[in-house]
Amino acid sequence: MAFEHKSVLLEETVNGLNIKPDGIYVDGTLGGGGHAWEVCSRLNDKGSFIGIDQDAAAIEAASARLCDFGERVTIVRSNYCDMKSQLQKLGIGKVDGIVLDLGVSSYQLDTAERGFSYRVDVPLDMRMDRRQSMTARDIVNDYSEMDLFRIIRDYGEDKFAKNIAKHIVLERAKGSIETTGQLTEIIRQSIPMKFQKNAGHPAKRTFQAIRIELNRELEVLRDSLDTMIELLNPGGRICIITFHSLEDRIVKSIFKRNENPCTCPSDFPVCVCGNVSKGRVITRKPILPSEEELENNSRSKSAKLRIFERC
Repeated sequence: MAFEHKSVLLEETVNGLNIKPDGIYVDGTLGGGGHAWEVCSRLNDKGSFIGIDQDAAAIEAASARLCDFGERVTIVRSNYCDMKSQLQKLGIGKVDGIVLDLGVSSYQLDTAERGFSYRVDVPLDMRMDRRQSMTARDIVNDYSEMDLFRIIRDYGEDKFAKNIAKHIVLERAKGSIETTGQLTEIIRQSIPMKFQKNAGHPAKRTFQAIRIELNRELEVLRDSLDTMIELLNPGGRICIITFHSLEDRIVKSIFKRNENPCTCPSDFPVCVCGNVSKGRVITRKPILPSEEELENNSRSKSAKLRIFERC
């Protein structure tokens, strides 16, 4: 299957980077190379682009898509949390722009055997990096009822989290839960029918929660953002697309803290904490997809773009 992924908020993100033709740009979630192609097409021979992704299929697809740009493109298989060390290996200290397009790609959802989708019955997997040994199956079968409840409540924001966790534990006592189909059926039985009719697919939130937990998505974002802002040259920008309220909250609060890091009590006449602003938030409110994009790409529905500029 070809690696296909419609890049969400493509124009808004690339314009938001304020690209200098001879600059250095990094995409920490390369995917099929949609944002990357647009960035590279605006660079001259002195510009360079580094694409990072942990998914081998994405690396292969993006390498093919970006091959015409030749030596100005470097592609690395890694997690964006290692961006600083990967750039150091390439002899790069600072960059002019960073893009992150978070969440799961259309390709990953549509490739049945990856186990991200609740629409087909396949082994529970959900690994973004298939070199990782732990899978969704391990979470479903080994996590305590309390931990399952916590992740479904917090990462899935599902009001039936308690009931879903309880049913998973009851079912796995009879025999291990191996497939997405089994899990989907358990979730269906945990949610009252009257709520299933109007709330989209009943398994959507639980699958999202397990995927986020397995791939440490929120943790990686929270632990990496300050470092990525540090990597920017003055005037450099970081553009982040989120698809989940928890991701968006992390981005919003870390951007805000980097803009105004002062920890002095509000009644202090002058700042004495010594914390200096790293830059400014360009997007006071997140940029949302246009009506046209929402019509053409249903997966853009919950997307939000936030931009920060280094001073």
